[in-house]
Amino acid sequence: MKGKVYLVGAGPGDPELLTLKALRLLRSADVVLHDALVSDEILELALPHGQLIDVGKRVGHHRCTQAEINRQMIESARWANVVVRLKGGDPLIFGRVAEEMAALRQAGVEFEIVPGITAATAAAAQARIPLTNRESASCMTLITAQAAAGKPAVDFASVAATASTVAIYMPGGSYSEIGRQMIAAGVAPETCCLLVSNACRKNQQLQWTDLRSLRSITPPESPALLIVGEVTRCRDESAASTLLQSHNEIVWAISHVAPE
Repeated sequence: MKGKVYLVGAGPGDPELLTLKALRLLRSADVVLHDALVSDEILELALPHGQLIDVGKRVGHHRCTQAEINRQMIESARWANVVVRLKGGDPLIFGRVAEEMAALRQAGVEFEIVPGITAATAAAAQARIPLTNRESASCMTLITAQAAAGKPAVDFASVAATASTVAIYMPGGSYSEIGRQMIAAGVAPETCCLLVSNACRKNQQLQWTDLRSLRSITPPESPALLIVGEVTRCRDESAASTLLQSHNEIVWAISHVAPE
């Protein structure tokens, strides 16, 4: 194998939240295999002669199977020096990175993981709420509402018993069922919730509700995240416009930094 594959976290979409290492790799990559959730502003930072390949998977529409993504990473490493597998958020959290690492190991391809900001952290930051709190939330749990084929659904009873804050990734259209199951597992119906859609992007939306009311909400646009717990009572609905008002200036500034 000639090249090395970098499994890179692109964060929630705001290019200013990229790590310096992720930015350097994007600007030196010969090939970038990217997810559908990676923003256009971040893709524009890739080296002009680099090859961009969309391998994104969205609900109901998979451009590539996971096996095809694995094959493309391996084939790219045969001729390219730097191959970036670019994932939204952090590659280690619900990013199917275990399957990709296994394929790369089996093929004898050198790889490295570059972490990124995960959706729960980004969503909480935009809403100006803590994910943990000394008084009410000494722990937190990250779960996904999208179970793998043939695997059991989330055990909300065990989650309710062990976690103060629950961040639910990829809730899809299951809000009513999530609320019903968590209440049945013993979580109080009036427990406050926060829905964040398109965190850290220009079309970001924040919506506060409670478990009881989840059954009647209009599902927000994907990608979305649901945070359940007392920490979400620290609501600040002005956060989105305040924190994102300079988004365009930030994008311009990063895109005009001279590459190495």
